[in-house]
Amino acid sequence: MTPETLKQVTSMGGRTAHEKGTLHKFTSEETRKGGRKGGATVSKDREHMAELGRKGGSKPKSNRR
Repeated sequence: MTPETLKQVTSMGGRTAHEKGTLHKFTSEETRKGGRKGGATVSKDREHMAELGRKGGSKPKSNRR
């Protein structure tokens, strides 16, 4: 399936869900719960967290003013 065809098919599915009223809308509590779960999973990888800590708040030079 070409990327364009895939985009069309997924778009139709989203529109159909909206029309039928079956689209799931996350509450703020569900969103918080998911964020905590993802954060806990990422935090288990100590090497990854150490790398993030070494980078700190640095940004690529192209984004600086």
